[in-house]
Amino acid sequence: MAVTITATLVKSVIGHPRDQRATVRSLGLRRMHQRVELPDTPVVRGMLHKVRHLLVVETGEAAK
Repeated sequence: MAVTITATLVKSVIGHPRDQRATVRSLGLRRMHQRVELPDTPVVRGMLHKVRHLLVVETGEAAK
C-alpha cells in the first residue's frame, strides 16, 4: 500500500498571495474543511510546507 498524507484546508486563502492560492488549488483543495489524500513525495511535501499555515496535515496512521 502506498504511503499517503491527508491535508485539510482550515484557513481561507482570501488575502494570501497568489502563489499560495495556486499551491492550495494544485493540491486539490477548493473549499474550507475539504480533505484530500496525497502521495507522500518530496514534491508534495514541499507544497505542503509552503502553505502549512493554512492546512492541517496528518501522516501515516493518524490519517486513518
